[in-house]
Parts: sequence; structure tokens; C-alpha cells
Amino acid sequence: MLTIDRNNKKSVREAFGNALVEVGKLNKDVVVLDADLSCSTQTKIFAKEFPDRFFNVGIAEQDLITTAAGLATVGKIPFAAAFAVFITGRSYDQIRNTVCYSGLNVKIIGTHGGVTVGEDGATHQALEDVSLMSNIPGMTVIVPSDRHEIRAAIKFAAEYQGPVYIRIPRSNLPDVFDERYEFDIRKAQVLKYGRDVTLVTNGDTLQEAVEAVSKLSDLGVDVELINAPVVKPFDFDTILKSAQKTNLVVTVENHSIRGGIGSIICERLSAEYPTRVVRLGVNDEFGQSGTSNELLDCYGLSSDKIVKKIVEIKK
Repeated sequence: MLTIDRNNKKSVREAFGNALVEVGKLNKDVVVLDADLSCSTQTKIFAKEFPDRFFNVGIAEQDLITTAAGLATVGKIPFAAAFAVFITGRSYDQIRNTVCYSGLNVKIIGTHGGVTVGEDGATHQALEDVSLMSNIPGMTVIVPSDRHEIRAAIKFAAEYQGPVYIRIPRSNLPDVFDERYEFDIRKAQVLKYGRDVTLVTNGDTLQEAVEAVSKLSDLGVDVELINAPVVKPFDFDTILKSAQKTNLVVTVENHSIRGGIGSIICERLSAEYPTRVVRLGVNDEFGQSGTSNELLDCYGLSSDKIVKKIVEIKK
């Protein structure tokens, strides 16, 4: 049985900063840009190691993206980082028309995604960013779940040619994976096979889903757990195969249920294998202020609330 250690949480943002240093050592063309948030995003780790390859553009996200685009045109591999709500919202036009329309090799990192931003409240809780980025042609979208998956995603992005959006949570999180983790842009990961329900998630709700699967097993519900860190291009084949076995899909995401993995799965299953899909996430509303755990529970994303919902469905 897959387990996590709640008492051993690690900083995923620090893992992001360390991963930038790793790819920076491997490739001198890697540069990092930040919108005056380097302490929060942890790009300060890269800045300390490579001060001549770090650019703080100030609180100016549109300039952040256009500067990154300019650097990409001269062969650099820019990683532009800021809070997810600002880098995707304030800079949408620049991302769409300058980066993606031109196919520029810019890596956009949105930290502090979802309601787990916590006490900063609704204005800082990105709940639409995955949807916004997924709907731009040419954009690859990745939502990693722990420090090992984040490290692997950053290494992939540095080697991949084209625009990439990676969403990183604020919370310190327990590991789900270890150093042997291998990222595959083409495949979702079946972490546990089951027969009663297909549970699909990504990002920091994976930890909640892992706990929920264990609790549901004790209640006699056999869950197939799938981690889908790559939102675009989405591996629908793995989901379809599971749905054909369980005939019930539950999606869990720290994001609006509109435009996330729940929407993607509903759209495809309705055409190829109509079956019931229950989407757990934020339902067309803004977040609010509270602790990370309080907000996960409030929006039905905690392990206990996931268990409760699936038990209700299975009755």
C-alpha cells in the first residue's frame, strides 16, 4: 500500500530552487527571471549560485514574460517565476501572443497555486491558471505533486523545446515519490490498481488522495489511484482503460472544477466511453482566508472529505 509520512514535510519551493541550480549547472543558457518574489518563489537559490544569470524585473509580470521571450529569441532558456495568480492573469496576453504564438522556448513557473496558499486569501489563490494555460495552443502544462516530481519536471522543461507552464504549491509537503522517480510527458501513473473507483488527481491533492485510498481500503472500497501531473498533453488512454474497469471516475484537484483535469476527462469520456464522473475541486467560486488544511477541508479536498464523498457515491 502506498503511504506518506505526514510528519516529514519538505519545502517544494526549495526543491524548485535547487532544481533550477541543477539545470543551470548543466546548461549555461539557462537563465531565471523573477517579479520581486525571489524569497517566496525560492529563485533566490539560483540567484546566489548564478547572479549574472538572474534577473529581477520588479513587480511587473508583463515585463517578466516579454523579457523572457526576448531572451529566448537569442538562444537562452528562460525560467520566469512568480505567483501563479499573477503570472498567468496579469501576463495572459504576453503569454498567448508573444510566447505561444511565436513558439518561444519560455518556461513559466506559477508558484502558490490553489487554495493552499492559505491566509493570503482569494486574491492570491490561483484557481483558473491551469485552465488558462491549457487552452493556449502550443503550451505544455505540468502540475507536480512533491519535491521529486518538481525536480523531474524542471529538468524536463530545461531540455524540452517550447513553452511550458509548471504550477507549484506553496505548502510544505510529504514525499510521495523518491529519488528514483522518472517523469514521462506521455504517461499518467497508476499508483495503485483497484476495481471499484478510479481516482485521478495531481499536485498537492495527491497526498490527500493517497491517504484517502488507504482509508477507503479499510472500508472495503478498492480504489485505482492515478497521478496525472501532465495536464497537457493529457494521457487519456490510461484514464479510459481504468474507467472501463471501474465505471466510476472521481477527480480531485486544487483548482476550479471548470477547465481542469475533471473537465478534460468529462469531455473525452462523454464521447468515447460515457460513464459517471464526479469532480471534486473549487466550484465556480473564489477562495478565502484560512490555513491550508482548513481550506482543503472546506472545499472537499482533504482526505476525509474525499473518503466521505466516495462512500456516498458507492452507497
